[in-house]
Amino acid sequence: MLTPPCNLVYGYGVEMKIAITPKNAMPDFVLDPKLLEDCHTLGSFDNSILLLMRNALFPWFVLVPQAKEIEFYRLDLELQLEILGQINFLSQFIDENYSIDKINIGAIGNIVSQLHVHVVGRRKTDVCWPGVVWGTTECEPYEPEQVELIREKLVISSGGPFLAHDVCV
Repeated sequence: MLTPPCNLVYGYGVEMKIAITPKNAMPDFVLDPKLLEDCHTLGSFDNSILLLMRNALFPWFVLVPQAKEIEFYRLDLELQLEILGQINFLSQFIDENYSIDKINIGAIGNIVSQLHVHVVGRRKTDVCWPGVVWGTTECEPYEPEQVELIREKLVISSGGPFLAHDVCV
């Protein structure tokens, strides 16, 4: 079960140890263990958790709506539009903060059925181009400082809707 996040970061590296939960979070929401294994938790929007794949070769974000539904088209239209806004924000964030040639967006769900959306910045020079990044064995881990910097940039770029945190263990 997802534990309430405990490290809230306010843009300039100032941390406060408090418990937070997104405004409309499902109290019994459980993040798939495979996503927790494969990703760093960056924080949350009102109704979704934002993750970062543990592979610095790509700016690869994973947005996980806090919904029991596993198919996007079955979500309420209001939630679909909210998620679309978050996808657009992440796409713009990637475009403005990384040197990329293309943004890939996908919600496959064959390995992890929990609804999640990949937003990935791609370069024509990356190790998988022009193929897909899913399943690549090429990996470069992030340094903790890199993950913190990404969190801080997300907070600043969002202007408020994004709450940066990691998950308490």
